[in-house]
Amino acid sequence: MNNSQLRAFHAVALYGGFSKAADRLGLTQPAISDQVKKLEEHFGVLLFHRHKRIVKLTPLGEQLFEITKRKYQLEDQAKDLLSAHQVLEKGSLTIASDTPLHVFPLIAQFKQKYPGINIRVSFANSEQIISGLTEFTYDLGIIADMEPDKRYHSIKISEYPLVAFVSKKHDLARRDSVTLREISRYPLVLRERGSRTRWLVEEEFEKAALPFKTGVEVQGREACREAVAAEIGVGLVIKPEFGFDERLIALPISDCDSVMTESIVCLREKMELQVVQAFFKSNNLPLLKNTPSADLEAS
Repeated sequence: MNNSQLRAFHAVALYGGFSKAADRLGLTQPAISDQVKKLEEHFGVLLFHRHKRIVKLTPLGEQLFEITKRKYQLEDQAKDLLSAHQVLEKGSLTIASDTPLHVFPLIAQFKQKYPGINIRVSFANSEQIISGLTEFTYDLGIIADMEPDKRYHSIKISEYPLVAFVSKKHDLARRDSVTLREISRYPLVLRERGSRTRWLVEEEFEKAALPFKTGVEVQGREACREAVAAEIGVGLVIKPEFGFDERLIALPISDCDSVMTESIVCLREKMELQVVQAFFKSNNLPLLKNTPSADLEAS
C-alpha cells in the first residue's frame, strides 16, 4: 500500500465517485480506479460496491474511511503549522450555509485581507450542514438555532423573527399583520424536513395548540417563494430572508415571539487550521481560548 492508493480511496469515498475524485485530484478516472483496484487486490478486500454509476462503501470501506479522514485532517494541520509564519497567500476554505444572507458579507470581509484564498460555498439545511461538518466536508457552517455542543466552536451572529408572506392576490394581503390562528385557516407552503425554518414553524403552531394544513412541501427557499407566488399557500421565513419580490407581501406575525438565531460553527479540531482562524479574526469573531493564535494573543 502506498499513499497514492490511500489518497485515491479517500477521495472516492469523500466525493462519492471515481469521476468526482479524479476531478478533485487532477487525475484521470482510469488512474483513480487503478489505484483503488491495486489497494483492494494487495489486501484481497472489497472497499466499494460498484453497480453501474453507483459507488457505495462496503462496511470495511466505511471503517477505512474513518481512519483516512483522521489521517488527512492531521496532514492538513501539519502543513498549516509549518506555514503558520507565512502570510496566507494561497489555500482554500469550504463553507456551507443555510442562507445566503450572512455568508457573503463575512466572505467579503475575509477576502479584503486574504484575496488569494479560494473559497467554495455550498447551501443546505442545518441538518445537512452539521452532518457535513462532522464528516469534514466543510470547514465552516452557518446554521440556524445551533444547540450547545462541545464538539463545535459556535458564535451567534444574528437573531430575527419569523414573518408570513403571501401572494398580493391572497385574502391576507391587505392586512398589516396576522396571527397564527388566522394563518392556520390557509394551507402552508412548508420547507423540507431538516430545515430549521420548518422546525420553528411546527414548534410555534404546537405551542399555540393550533393545527395547520400543508399545501405543499418544497426543497429550498426559492421553491417556497415560487409556490407562494402561485397561490398554493402561505409561506413563513425569517424576516431578512424575505427580501423583495413584487408578487409577494410580507406580514408580521403578532403573536409569534420566537426568533431564529444564526451562528457560525466549526469543529473544534478544525479551529487549529490557520485559514479558519484568519476567517474568524478578519470578521472580529472570538477564537477558542486554546487555539495557538489565541494563546499567542493572550501572551
